[in-house]
Amino acid sequence: MSDIFSNDLSKKISVLLNEARQRVLQTVNHTMVVTYFEIGRMIIEEEQNGRERADYGKQLISELSRNLTQELGKGFSVTNLQQMRQFYLVYSKQQTVSVISEKQQKPSAEFRLSWSHYLKLMRIDDELERKFYEIEAFKNNWSLRELNRQYDSALYTRLALSQDKNGILKLAEKGQVIEKPQDVVKDPYILEFIGLPEQSVY
Repeated sequence: MSDIFSNDLSKKISVLLNEARQRVLQTVNHTMVVTYFEIGRMIIEEEQNGRERADYGKQLISELSRNLTQELGKGFSVTNLQQMRQFYLVYSKQQTVSVISEKQQKPSAEFRLSWSHYLKLMRIDDELERKFYEIEAFKNNWSLRELNRQYDSALYTRLALSQDKNGILKLAEKGQVIEKPQDVVKDPYILEFIGLPEQSVY
């Protein structure tokens, strides 16, 4: 009896701890993304202050990398700082779609994916396509590997081909929306699973 009880209790505690660790990981991820966005903003603002010198931006990032690496250690290579700068440029222009609340205006409230996800997303030039993948990655809890797989399979392009202009905008605002039973059969996830060519259901 005591063995059964202790096993049950240990399982409950294990579940609780795993959930807590997951929340901590999500918080760390969110904080990291927000911090990198802010670092990108600070770099851009500093570059604009020294814009009369054409090579100022390059020198700034190189010197910043050296100083931050000495002071804080790894994670501040020239490449990483350039990625933070690019992240700000991309996401300050579009309001990212995975928002917690419409009332919250600060970008810090909006980022819901990991830094690795954003490194992939910000390489997608088309803003509507980028928004679509951001929504789907968040809604479906895609790992980076799954995001890459869906992007490589041209999921957005395949869906967009069957949409009018308004439908494409809806894809970028809401992701995939299943409205009618027959839409389920047109879902590329389902088609992929059952091995049917998409053309056969349109």
